[in-house]
Amino acid sequence: MASQFVRKLTIFATRHRLKLLAVSCGGLFVTNAFCHVFPQRTYGKLYQAWSRGVPAELSDKLQDTFQEVLKDAGVDSTQNYTAFAAFSFQPVSAGVPWLPAGAIIGIPANFNSTDDEGKGITNRIVMINGRDVKWDSEVGKALRESLTFSPNAQKFAIAREIMYLQSNSPIIYSLVGSVCLAGTYLTGVAAKQALGLYSGPVLVRGFFNLTVAAVGLIGYFLLSDTVSHWLDYRSDHRTATISKNYAEGGIEFYDKVLARNRTFRFLLGKKGVEMYATNGNLFPKHWFRLKHAPYTSRKEMIENTLKDCWM
Repeated sequence: MASQFVRKLTIFATRHRLKLLAVSCGGLFVTNAFCHVFPQRTYGKLYQAWSRGVPAELSDKLQDTFQEVLKDAGVDSTQNYTAFAAFSFQPVSAGVPWLPAGAIIGIPANFNSTDDEGKGITNRIVMINGRDVKWDSEVGKALRESLTFSPNAQKFAIAREIMYLQSNSPIIYSLVGSVCLAGTYLTGVAAKQALGLYSGPVLVRGFFNLTVAAVGLIGYFLLSDTVSHWLDYRSDHRTATISKNYAEGGIEFYDKVLARNRTFRFLLGKKGVEMYATNGNLFPKHWFRLKHAPYTSRKEMIENTLKDCWM
């Protein structure tokens, strides 16, 4: 009974393999892109900052900064972009601007702070390793300094998220899985036909299929990280070409991010050593994967853009 079912399933899959491949690739794409189709229900809820049991509202100052950045970035349909107060230390984003739900940009509370005041930073309780950060201590002062950005650095950080969404980066990244799935399947079929494995033993075909699947999975990881790096660099470069102030703000932004990570490395102890390098870059979670481009490389790229475009 079971063998007949497997046989019928195999015959069905063989006859309709291209249709099944198309459905599988489409389903994978929809799954990866879902959080960007409904950003308010996914990223919005995940990163929303709260204050006294209610969602925190973005300050008038940051709303004005956001509108100014949209204008500088050349965004025509500004109504497709919505800013909200994010529970993070740097901006986050999600969505596709030309879809009905639009795009959202999360701006952290520490962007309210200036060099002269600690609003948005020192009035927050930050707990690391179960202990509150003492803002008047040396390490607390270092952390506060790394979280305090100039207006140019704030504008760069917001603008790079806008550029990321404006260039359809979420759609491009969501396609990676489908492309790898289709490529792996078609390559496997072509290789089996070339080697004459369809007329060979079932065990040999099974072993070959597992090998192709493993290679395809590794290829997906490598291509996914490569595309992610390219999208990061492209967003940073486009933002740095808006004006000289944005380029200089980008250098400061990544300088502060690296300084923040070095402080976290000290505060987190053993866990911090595992997460952050001595220069402030993130260590990869897996030995062969690095999802985002290193901060030092992104800073160097902006420095080169500053020299090439604005010097």
